[in-house]
Amino acid sequence: MPWNKHDYPVSMKNLEPRIRHKAIEIANALLEDGYEEGRAIPIATAKAEEWGENHPESQNSNANSSSGKKSAPRQSSSTERRHSEPVASSKSHDNIHVVPTDSGWAIKEEGKPSYQSTFDTKAEAVDAAKALSHKQNIRAIIHNQDGQIASSIKS
Repeated sequence: MPWNKHDYPVSMKNLEPRIRHKAIEIANALLEDGYEEGRAIPIATAKAEEWGENHPESQNSNANSSSGKKSAPRQSSSTERRHSEPVASSKSHDNIHVVPTDSGWAIKEEGKPSYQSTFDTKAEAVDAAKALSHKQNIRAIIHNQDGQIASSIKS
């Protein structure tokens, strides 16, 4: 089911609107490429947050306000529209997830069937994921007990 700015996954509700719109765009592209919703949503959220870090909002608003005129919408180049390429590449499997297990919490690498490490508490798992995220320069996606994405960390 394609999402839009009024109907989107609950896990995206706390994203800044422009980041949420980008996440919806990426998630829809992933769904078209055959990804399952449960995998498309965290990938899209992480990539949209990364996009937001690399495309600060102030650049466009300052350019428009300094001249006093609004500039015409800019056509995006093919390189700017290639958001789905990095998402679908093997690089997207570098994310790690903090997920609930039957006996506690675990760190799991995207695309891998087994847990990388397990912990008794979520706090321990999140601390380890933060350290791993920083050490390997990857994103850690933190899930709630029900499996929904709570947050992501990019060091």
